[in-house]
Amino acid sequence: MPSSNAKQPSRLATVLRVTSGNFLEMFDFFLYGFYAPYIASTFFPSGDDTASLMLTFATFGAGFLMRPVGAVILGSYIDRIGRRKGLVVTLAIMALGTVLIAFVPGYASIGLLAPALVLIGRLLQGFSAGVEMGGVSVYLSEMATPGRKGFYVSWQSASQQAAIMAAALIGYGLSRFLTPQQIHDWAWRIPFFIGCLIVPVIFVIRRSLEETAEFQHRRHRPTFREIVRSIAANWRLVLAGMMMVVMTTVSFYLITVYAPTYGKSVLKLDAGESLLLTFCVGLSNFIWLPVMGALSDKVGRRPLLMAFTILAMLTAYPVLNWLVHDVSFGTMLVAELWLSFLYASYNAAALVALTEVMPPEVRTVGFSLAYSLATALFGGFTPLVSTWLIDLTDDRAAPGLWMAAAAFCGLLSVLMVYRRDPATVRMLADTP
Repeated sequence: MPSSNAKQPSRLATVLRVTSGNFLEMFDFFLYGFYAPYIASTFFPSGDDTASLMLTFATFGAGFLMRPVGAVILGSYIDRIGRRKGLVVTLAIMALGTVLIAFVPGYASIGLLAPALVLIGRLLQGFSAGVEMGGVSVYLSEMATPGRKGFYVSWQSASQQAAIMAAALIGYGLSRFLTPQQIHDWAWRIPFFIGCLIVPVIFVIRRSLEETAEFQHRRHRPTFREIVRSIAANWRLVLAGMMMVVMTTVSFYLITVYAPTYGKSVLKLDAGESLLLTFCVGLSNFIWLPVMGALSDKVGRRPLLMAFTILAMLTAYPVLNWLVHDVSFGTMLVAELWLSFLYASYNAAALVALTEVMPPEVRTVGFSLAYSLATALFGGFTPLVSTWLIDLTDDRAAPGLWMAAAAFCGLLSVLMVYRRDPATVRMLADTP
């Protein structure tokens, strides 16, 4: 009994250390989404507000195009060299991108160089993020106690919700103590500066990580060529994993990164109210993720994945349609909390399932490639697609159709992965 109790604080500390980089990543990503209108006027000035906003979201999405590259290059590095070293490298690259976005002067000062540098910053962040989630999820799955992988892996996403809540509180404080013009002119950079200040702290924390026992006991460390061959042989598995993650990435970026802009620009809610709503969504996600991750350990991944893709398909558009016909803080809170429940419940089962279906020797690169492809092709462009759909259809509830389509992809992937035997998750994996 004493030895068991002694191990518990160490395990908790390990979870906090490994997820710290996820915190920084989502802190910056959320800020970019919330302050998109200010970033648009600073770096992408245009006579058309919608065009400027779409250029900003296009730059936001461009970072996701680098994720598959980072997944393959950095993912293979982590699978070959180790989890700990790889996570330190990804943090360093991510921090460089954060510094660029925080300190680059506006278009009025340096012209086209301003949006170019912001784009480079986003590409660096995308390159590192391509393996950050995969590396952290794999680390948590390998350090988890037997029968509790779902619970442990869920803390990867839970750490992102903590970042969203912190960023929302900072933004809410700025909206209460500064004028809209001050925030527009310069104060939107303050949260990004705070992100830069916490980088050294997170770097020190992450350097203290130990390598996972499972990786240390592995006799063979595959070369880059062997990893590429294994991924090519398991392309069906990567494709199914990508489709599984589409529901996760689209719903997440819809209810967190895009929601504040949606509330301000589309529904005309107060900026402070939009941030308060986002804080509530982050808190809801933070609560539901570990709860549903633990439930997936009890009942299995498949029942949760099936149930919540179907619920999302049936309710995403009707909920947003109800919201746009009765716009208020209360109705948006109810709508957002419902979508949060759908996202967190599905995501808690999906991420651990993705770690389980990938071959162990390429677990990080396989997970990261599937996740990054889904984010690059679908999730990362959710703010842009949502803005375009509203403009095209003149229907402010149109983003609900995008989430419903993503849920349909998730349902197809679940049927593919578990098509033979629900008790066996590695059905699509081929032996190289």
